[in-house]
Amino acid sequence: MKNSPRRLTRCKVLGLLTLFVLQLAHPLNLEAAAAQTPPFYQGKTIRIIVGYQPGDSHDLWARFYARFLGKYLPGNPTFVVQNMPGAGSMIAANYIYNLTKPDGLTLGSIGGALFMAQLTGRKEVQFDWPKFSWLMTPEHGGHLLYMRTDAPFKTFEDLRQTNDPPKCSATGVGSTGYDIPRLLEETLGFKFKVISGYPGGADQDLAMERGEVQCRAFTIDAFFGREPFPTWMKKGFVRVWLQTEAKRNPKLPNVPTIFELMDQYKVAEAKRRVVNTYLGIWGFGSRPLLTTPGVPPDRVRLLREAFAKMFKDQEFVDEMKKRNWEVDPVGGEELQNLAKEVVNQPADVAAALKRILSQ
Repeated sequence: MKNSPRRLTRCKVLGLLTLFVLQLAHPLNLEAAAAQTPPFYQGKTIRIIVGYQPGDSHDLWARFYARFLGKYLPGNPTFVVQNMPGAGSMIAANYIYNLTKPDGLTLGSIGGALFMAQLTGRKEVQFDWPKFSWLMTPEHGGHLLYMRTDAPFKTFEDLRQTNDPPKCSATGVGSTGYDIPRLLEETLGFKFKVISGYPGGADQDLAMERGEVQCRAFTIDAFFGREPFPTWMKKGFVRVWLQTEAKRNPKLPNVPTIFELMDQYKVAEAKRRVVNTYLGIWGFGSRPLLTTPGVPPDRVRLLREAFAKMFKDQEFVDEMKKRNWEVDPVGGEELQNLAKEVVNQPADVAAALKRILSQ
């Protein structure tokens, strides 16, 4: 006699119940099966897209990460660095946001102030800053402005009175080189002519040596962290005029801060508020790391944890010291929250920043 469909159904149900009971009796079976599943990153290659030229500080850091980060991710993936310079890292940011898969296999190193381009309504922006998946930044960082010593400007009053302002190089809006001179013009009356459009730092270094430009605003840590700046200082080729940290950096004890200068020139409160807003939200530092929007949370967590562990690696730490790199890492969770804040400024501050930085 053939089994009826009802009897077959009962047999299947009994079989499933038996398997369920056996699994309860031997729960390690599931764990063993899970343990046999290869980690997602096993056999994979992760790209780090750098929005600047080879040899720039962003590039040097990215290649440094690529040497260490793989051993702190399950599966030990390999890393490659791809440079995508242009527009103060805008090209790289747009690419990562729109043209990469949300799989956690593409990381990005872009300018930390690039959100200003979104805040000021720049038409080139094709991203929404808070929607990036933020991983970390190695430091908050302050800025400085340096100038060739043979430029015909010796005092701050010279910068206020000149009809032929010094030319400062920049990659584009949202970069230190572009934004800081604009803020100094607005708040202190110092005059600069910003020449933007340089692909990266190497081109700006050459422009400085050739005399095409006389000044540049730059991050303090990068200035002391790579050549040619230490050599330029030793030879007296350049002089640092001011810095933006709240207190004078120990490496620049004789260089005034922007806050000292605002006191000296009795800057109005409304303008001080714009400066404080810009500098106060510089929490991304100059070289934040991010990945594509929509990456699964578990992979974002793995990447954040890997960066945190890497910064405790003794070999990593020792080599940073040899390179004279100073860090104070900030985690991705903090940056994710900050990303929401920085693009939601009070209307009057946002309008002022847009007017200043969109010129």
